[in-house]
Amino acid sequence: MKRRHFLHLSASSLFAPYAGAAGGRAVPDFSWLDARLRERVDNGWFDGMGLTIGRGGRILHEACVGDGGPDVVRHVASTGKWTAAATIAALVDEGRLRWDDPVRAWLPQFTDGKGDATLRQLLSHTAGYPDYQPEGRRRDDYPTLEEAVAHIVDLPAVARPGEVFQYGGLAMQVAGRMAEIAAGQPFDAIFQSRIAGPLGMRHSGYTPVSTEPGFSPMLGGSLFTTTRDYGRFLMMIARRGMADGRRILSTHAIAALEANQVRAAAVKRGEYVELARQDVARTDVYGLGLWREEVDLQSSPGWAGAYAWVDRTNDVWGVVIAKANVGKAVADGYSTFLGSSIYAPMVRTALEEARDTRTRRSFVPIDGGRLYVEDSGSGAPLIFLHGHGFDRRQWAPQVRAFERSHRVIRYDLRGYGRSSQPEEDKPFLHADDVRRLMDALGIRRAHLVGLSLGGFVVTDFIALYPDRALSATMAGGDLFDVPGPDEPWTADAVARRRGEIAALKASGIAPFKRRWLDDLVSHGGSGREALRCPLWRMIDEWPAWQPLHVEPRLLLGRSVKGRLTAARPAMPVLVVRGDQETIDLAITGLLPQAEVAILPDCGHVSNLEQAAAFTATLRRFLARA
Repeated sequence: MKRRHFLHLSASSLFAPYAGAAGGRAVPDFSWLDARLRERVDNGWFDGMGLTIGRGGRILHEACVGDGGPDVVRHVASTGKWTAAATIAALVDEGRLRWDDPVRAWLPQFTDGKGDATLRQLLSHTAGYPDYQPEGRRRDDYPTLEEAVAHIVDLPAVARPGEVFQYGGLAMQVAGRMAEIAAGQPFDAIFQSRIAGPLGMRHSGYTPVSTEPGFSPMLGGSLFTTTRDYGRFLMMIARRGMADGRRILSTHAIAALEANQVRAAAVKRGEYVELARQDVARTDVYGLGLWREEVDLQSSPGWAGAYAWVDRTNDVWGVVIAKANVGKAVADGYSTFLGSSIYAPMVRTALEEARDTRTRRSFVPIDGGRLYVEDSGSGAPLIFLHGHGFDRRQWAPQVRAFERSHRVIRYDLRGYGRSSQPEEDKPFLHADDVRRLMDALGIRRAHLVGLSLGGFVVTDFIALYPDRALSATMAGGDLFDVPGPDEPWTADAVARRRGEIAALKASGIAPFKRRWLDDLVSHGGSGREALRCPLWRMIDEWPAWQPLHVEPRLLLGRSVKGRLTAARPAMPVLVVRGDQETIDLAITGLLPQAEVAILPDCGHVSNLEQAAAFTATLRRFLARA
C-alpha cells in the first residue's frame, strides 16, 4: 500500500509570516479542510493533493496529502485558463492587443462570422465558437496553436458573437494564437516573460500535453504548475497586479479579468456557478479566463481536481493542486470538477470562526469517534440538533437569539459536518450520543430542540432518558416509521441496499445532492428560494456517508412508540410544523402535554425559512417551560 503522508503549516515561512497571528487575533484553523483533502486521497480519488491559502502577499496555511507537495508539478487542466487570460492581459497593457480586436484583424483566414468575434468574447466563451471539436474529428491536441487554429477555421459557429455563453476550449486557442502573432513569440514564451518570470513561478509553463489524455494543449489545459507557483500568481491578482513592489498587470487589466464579460449573452441552466453555488438568478458568471462564483469571488476549477480562487470579500486566496484518478472517482460517484466547490466556503468559515470570540469549540470523545461541538452563552443549557444533510450551522439564527439567555450548544451529529463517520457494522443511537455529549460537558438536564432528523433524535432521547430533558422541541420530525434496532437488516434488505448504492454512484453524488436540495426548497412557502444558497452550503460540504452505505440502526424508529408509552415523559413538549408540510401530529397521542405550533407560509426547514417566527415561538415556549 502506498504510504500516505500529511503535513500542514500555518504562517508558513515561504513568504513573510501571517500578520494576523500577532496582536492577540486568532489564527484561522484550517484543519477541517485538511481533513477533507486527506479523505479524498484515502478514498483513492487522488494520489496526492496540495493546498496553499494566503492573504495579500502572505501565506496563511499550506497542506500536503499523499504524494502532493508544495513544489510537486502537475498539469491543472482548466485552472490554467486564468493564467492564460492574465498573460494576454499583459499584451493588452503593452498596447499590442486590444480587448475588442476582432479575430480577423489577426487571423484573416476567419472569413465567416467567427471572424467578427473579439478577443474579449474569445476569453469569455461568448464568441459563438463550438466548445470542442465535434465527434468524428480529431481531439484538439495539436502541438501548436497554429495547427489548432487551422482545424478550427472551418467549424460552423454555434451562434453570433455575444449571443450565447458556451464554456469550452477552442475559442481560447484562437485568442492564444492572436497573442502569439501580436508578440512574435510562442505562447509559453509570452507567459514566461510577462507572468511566470517576474513572479518567480520557476516550475510553471504551457506545453502541449497530447500524450496525457483529457488535457488540451496550450490555453485550454496545458498549464503545469505547483501550489506555491500558482500561489504567487494569486498573490499578484489579490494585490491588483502588484508583486514585490513591482507592477505585473495594470489595475485596468485586473478589472477587465474580473468584470462581467458575459454581458447580454444567454446563459443556459446548469453552468458551473449554478451547480457550485445554487445561485440560479445570476447570468454574470464569467470574466476573462475565470468564473465569477460570486461578484467578488473569482475562481478557476479544473476537471482533474485543481482549483484556484480569490475571495475579495474576505481578502483571501487559495489554490488546490491535484491530479484525479478519474476512473476511481467516477466509479464512486464523485465529480472531480464540482468537488472543488467546497474549498472557498470552507476557508471562509475558518475566517469567520477566527473572528468569533464568543464560541467555544471542542471535540467530545464518544464510542468509536468524536463529536464536534460549539458552545456559547450561559444559563440553562439549550441543545440544538440539525437535520439530515445539514450540520450545526443550520441553527445560526437561533444561536445568536438565545445565547444571551441560555448556554447554547450545537454539534454535528455523527456522520455529519466535522464529527466522525459511522461504520456500517457498528450500530449506535444518536440519542446515546446526546447523552454522552451532555455527560462530557457536565450537563445534567437540558432543553432539546431538533429539526427533521434532529427532531427524531429528540423523540428518541426523551423516550430513553426522560429525566435528562428540561423540555423537548421537535420541528418537522418526531415519529419516524422506519425499522429500529430491534429489526436488524436482513440479507435481502442489505442486497437491495447495495443495489441502491451502486445506482447512486453511477448517477453521481453531486446530482443526488441537487435533487435533495430541490426537494427541500420546492416544498417551502413563498420565500423558499432564499433557502437555496444557505442550505446548499451545508449540503455541498456534507460527506454524504449515509446514502453511500448500509446505515446502522441509528434511531429507535417504530419502536419509539412503545418506549414513549412505557416512559411516559412529562417534560414540556413543543411540536412545530410549517403549514406547507404534510401535517402528521400522531406524536400528540403519545405526549398529551405537547403544544403544537403551525408556522404560516413555511415548509420543512422552518427555523431558516421563517427564522423570526420560529425563534419567537421557541422563546415563548421556553419561557413557559
